[in-house]
Amino acid sequence: MHSSNRIPITSSELANLWMTYQDKTMIMRFLEYFLEHVENEEIRTILQSYYDRAAESIEFVTKIFQQEGAVIPIGFTEKDVNKGAPKLFDYMYDVMYLHMMSKIGTNLYALYSTMSYREDIRKFFRRLTDEGQEAFDQSTHFLLEAGVLSRPPYVSMPKEVKFVHNKNYITGLNWLSNERSLNTIEISLIHHTIETNLTGMQLMIGFAQVAQDHQVRKYFVKGMELSKKVETALGEFFRQDYIEPPATHAGKATNSTVAPFSDKLMMYNTSLLSTFGLGSNALGGAFSLRSDIPAKMALLAKDIFDFAKQGGRIMVKNGWMEEPPQGEDRAQLTKS
Repeated sequence: MHSSNRIPITSSELANLWMTYQDKTMIMRFLEYFLEHVENEEIRTILQSYYDRAAESIEFVTKIFQQEGAVIPIGFTEKDVNKGAPKLFDYMYDVMYLHMMSKIGTNLYALYSTMSYREDIRKFFRRLTDEGQEAFDQSTHFLLEAGVLSRPPYVSMPKEVKFVHNKNYITGLNWLSNERSLNTIEISLIHHTIETNLTGMQLMIGFAQVAQDHQVRKYFVKGMELSKKVETALGEFFRQDYIEPPATHAGKATNSTVAPFSDKLMMYNTSLLSTFGLGSNALGGAFSLRSDIPAKMALLAKDIFDFAKQGGRIMVKNGWMEEPPQGEDRAQLTKS
């Protein structure tokens, strides 16, 4: 029986380890900046713990790549952080940012673990999934205790099991209004998307204030407007049912115009959020049985896709998009 480290890594394992290197080096740069300005010791402990574990993850990926004879990615380095830059976000945005990114990390690493076959890599992604969940738990607890995180709406508990017999349940029509009331699955997915976009919107406002490149600055303004559009469009579903959409008074962008991050770093973070936004919209549309919700999600998904595509073009134009490892060269295969 072969030991794990004697079995070559597969293409999917290579891809996911490469992506992990990009994501972890990115978040380490953000955490370095946040740790420089953090005032609350409980937040400092949460951020430092996640930072230290991210550093361990980078060591693991680097070791695997060295064993496999693969080049080490560049990712993001200390050159992508401007130490000493003033605070770009108000108190508690640091933990709000970790709350948002831990959602993404938990989902990504759980997916990566199911795409891995070598034992040590399966264990690695399982550990990262656990770390993401722990960071989410810690940040959620802190934000709830501080009163800045809105819980999803409460509803009456069901007293009997029901089955759908009326086709209008799917079309959404009833006698009182144009739509039936939202069910709890639809409420949960809409709440999740709005909550993430509220944090993302402040990120775009901050990025737009400090971006060095004029085109990049305009792109972040567009991202801010898109986040607002998503929040408003989905919030309307709540308002139709007399449900107040989630909101927060904390974590706003300051008026600083000094960039704490490189344009490259901010663009990559925005690209990651766009990808996650597409996934959230697809999930929301797939699990909704009301025809108007998937229709709205599809329209928003097109806007997010167009936004992500434009971001990709900007990154390529400026030489900021590191190329993922390739499969076998088609031309070489044809020649042979």
